[in-house]
Amino acid sequence: MLHKSMMASATGDVETDGAVAGKLARGLRAAARAIVDYALPPRCPGCGVIVGEDRQFCLDCWSSLDFLDGPSCSRCSIPLPTALPGGPIACGACLASPPPFEGAPAAVAYGRVARTVALRLKYGRRTGHARLMARLMARQLAALGDADAILLVPVPLHRWRLWSRGFNQAALVVDELARLTGAARDHHLLLRVKATASLRGKARRERERIVTGAFALTPDAKARAAGRHVVLVDDVHASGATLRAAARTLRRSGASRVSALAWARVVPDALMTSNIFDFASLDSDMTGQEMTG
Repeated sequence: MLHKSMMASATGDVETDGAVAGKLARGLRAAARAIVDYALPPRCPGCGVIVGEDRQFCLDCWSSLDFLDGPSCSRCSIPLPTALPGGPIACGACLASPPPFEGAPAAVAYGRVARTVALRLKYGRRTGHARLMARLMARQLAALGDADAILLVPVPLHRWRLWSRGFNQAALVVDELARLTGAARDHHLLLRVKATASLRGKARRERERIVTGAFALTPDAKARAAGRHVVLVDDVHASGATLRAAARTLRRSGASRVSALAWARVVPDALMTSNIFDFASLDSDMTGQEMTG
């Protein structure tokens, strides 16, 4: 009995020591964080002013974000001015020429703050912005369907661009979305086999011509995507030429459904002014010059 009592006491001492060690470690981490925050205080990803926590917008930047939560086209997810009775409705452009994806929502409209966040991730190497973007994109991803059936696929970069930049910003966002939602991911299902020129300023037909043949499937794509809901992820959805070309390729993979998801979407100032929306002068292949433009 004495032996068992001594063993219990020894076990208790070990547990107590472990608890003390844990508290000490947490205290050291908090102290280190305080020192870092003092030397390098967290700043708003939109304007750079000091904020309370990392990856937190200041009030002005947060208020300026236009979240795309309202009524939208059932095929391309372009915002619609009002909800119409009778269930889902497609915009004029999708009625005239249905896109190769079923739903392409974005978290926010493309504007000053959304643009700054995207460009600082892509060209400023602020890779932590991917977590911020994914956090605000997660709700739109949930609206697309069950996370268990979704396979997240980033819009790939051509190898030359990947080597020069060092990372694919869409892949970083996919990693964060997978971590937040539990959805599966596949970085290599879709390949970019042709280097393409910038789409900025090009007419619609020219944009489509440039991205034709730019994408291909990995050899075992059908085994990896068959029956899955593939969600193509990019940072900016502008003209949509890149997303359409990539989605057309993914449809050959045997996926049961292909959708798209972006951080920001270019939205025309005056919606529904005509039946065909051809509004964007930018695309997901923006050039680095836009950092200051």
